[in-house]
Amino acid sequence: MTASARRVSIVEVGPRDGLQSEEVLPTEVKLEFIRRAVDAGIRKVEAVSFVHPKRVPQMADAEDVVRGVPKRDDLILIGLVLNQRGFERARDCGIDEVGMVVVSSDTYNRRNQGVSSLESIEAWLKIAKEAKKEGIRANCMVSSAFGCPFEGEVPPERVVEYAERVAEGDPVELGIADSIGVAVPAQITDVLGRISERLPGLPIRVHLHNTRNTGLANAQAALDAGVASIDASIGGIGGCPFAPLATGNIPTDDLLYLLSRSGVETGVSLKKIIETSGWLREQLGHGDLPAMLPRAGIFPDVAMGAQALIHTGETA
Repeated sequence: MTASARRVSIVEVGPRDGLQSEEVLPTEVKLEFIRRAVDAGIRKVEAVSFVHPKRVPQMADAEDVVRGVPKRDDLILIGLVLNQRGFERARDCGIDEVGMVVVSSDTYNRRNQGVSSLESIEAWLKIAKEAKKEGIRANCMVSSAFGCPFEGEVPPERVVEYAERVAEGDPVELGIADSIGVAVPAQITDVLGRISERLPGLPIRVHLHNTRNTGLANAQAALDAGVASIDASIGGIGGCPFAPLATGNIPTDDLLYLLSRSGVETGVSLKKIIETSGWLREQLGHGDLPAMLPRAGIFPDVAMGAQALIHTGETA
């Protein structure tokens, strides 16, 4: 299939992964963030995580956020869960989809979830079964698939092994995450190729971080490998609070520019996403956010604007 014939789903993770590393924002601001993303054309939003509020106080109002988003037939609201209690909270407030995480290294999994990786896989299989009974979509992500902040390199064979075990729960998507932004395109190609070979037909979603400025190159490699969904965060905000220096999701703004110029359809308005970046910057009280497009402008629009200035004699 050519790139021009492809359509990729963008999963907006700013309201969850983006805000979990920021100061606590009011529920109303979070709801406006989601509303703006949906208005731009986003149809999958990872909105909240159902974790203990003492560990991640930014997500303490998860139930209020989920209940505050108007129901739409074309919108999937995703909530991150790490255990049975998290799943029960998500179920009880009417979430559309739960997302479970299994870390590729025991050290990071224990720091993040308090149990071993294999124990998290067992928890996922139970949650997946219960979610299906309740009519709730369920996905699972194998995270830190390209490197662990505590153990270093992660063998690709382990990632494939965990992916196969996770697949036993029949996830709507299998996520593969570069949680600390260490991957390069060759690794993306290698790991996704191995997984696709072992699990043909299973939709794959990638979650990439731009910590070392390779995020968009990795997104292109994932696109070439046939991924179904790509996570991104408006403005490029975010990062795991439990991983040292794990800053920066790939920006939805910059990713959309890459995809649109490559002829890949997303159904999302880049102009509206950039407008939301400006609004988000004001809410967070930051200077410029990591995304480049809000600063550089959309080409060729910026070139046309410059041409107009030349014609009117308004150049310096």
